[in-house]
Amino acid sequence: MDFVRNLRRKAAALGKTIVLPESADERMLRAACTLRAEGIAKVVLLGDHARLRAAFGELNLDPADIELLDHTQDPEFASYAAAYHEKRRAKGMTAEIASQTLRDPLFFGAMMVARRRADGMVAGAVSSTGDVLRASFQIIGTSPGTSIVSSCFVMVNPAWPYGENGQIVFGDCAVNPQPNAEQLADIAWATTRTARALCGFEPRVAMLSYSTMGSGTGQDVDKVEAALAILQKRHPELQVDGPLQADAALVPAIGAKKAPDSEVAGKANVLIFPDLDAANIGYKLVQRLAGAEAVGPVMQGLAGAVNDLSRGCSVDDIVNVAAITVLQSEA
Repeated sequence: MDFVRNLRRKAAALGKTIVLPESADERMLRAACTLRAEGIAKVVLLGDHARLRAAFGELNLDPADIELLDHTQDPEFASYAAAYHEKRRAKGMTAEIASQTLRDPLFFGAMMVARRRADGMVAGAVSSTGDVLRASFQIIGTSPGTSIVSSCFVMVNPAWPYGENGQIVFGDCAVNPQPNAEQLADIAWATTRTARALCGFEPRVAMLSYSTMGSGTGQDVDKVEAALAILQKRHPELQVDGPLQADAALVPAIGAKKAPDSEVAGKANVLIFPDLDAANIGYKLVQRLAGAEAVGPVMQGLAGAVNDLSRGCSVDDIVNVAAITVLQSEA
């Protein structure tokens, strides 16, 4: 799809470095070779040199231009462990536990991102989402002014008259089940940054609800209204409005009728769902019934670029997520 090819092209122009900690998986080795062959990113694979070279040989792959790093023997290992110990000391972390934890490639890879030795990390082909997020939370932390990590999908269908150039960004579809108003505002702000980085357009953000501008009432509507107020106070320059029903957010005629004074209604290209139920159901319906490409989930809200894969991911999925991670690191 043109959108994905464009992601790869833009990433290749930046010369960034991505660390892949799950080198025991064949898909990661193949993805590393593709990333270098297409120039999308420089690649660091964590693991024992002899084992990695043998694995590449068995696959008839050439690891030229791929950095093979045995992190347990790395000269920076002791300083990374000391930094992790200091960061977690107040939570009961000991120096011994810190050193043992840093032997986990996920934690070492996250430390490489935190220390700017790598621009981003991609994992999750083997590890659970919880494990990837745990390492990222503890080592990298959330970005300034953000309370939570969230996710979004870029939904792509070139035939759409809605959104922006056949693209609409949905958040949060994968992480937070019941965000409160403050968290919903953080999700919306993080999603606008992702939209700019990946899609290149200026976000017009609709805070979705079953109510449009007071047509319905209830606690769920109150939450969306509170989140909107937080966003408008923190980011007065942002084009954001709500509560809006999905049709009022996307369809110009309906937006003009239901919310005639809104600068977003009928023109939204970023949709913020009130909870995980709505967002996850929504993106899958659009993917399956509208034939849209669902690019993601894209992690957001961390102080460094890290993305989590599905354990059923393909080599192409890993390459695409690496390209996304490159673009996020630049943003």
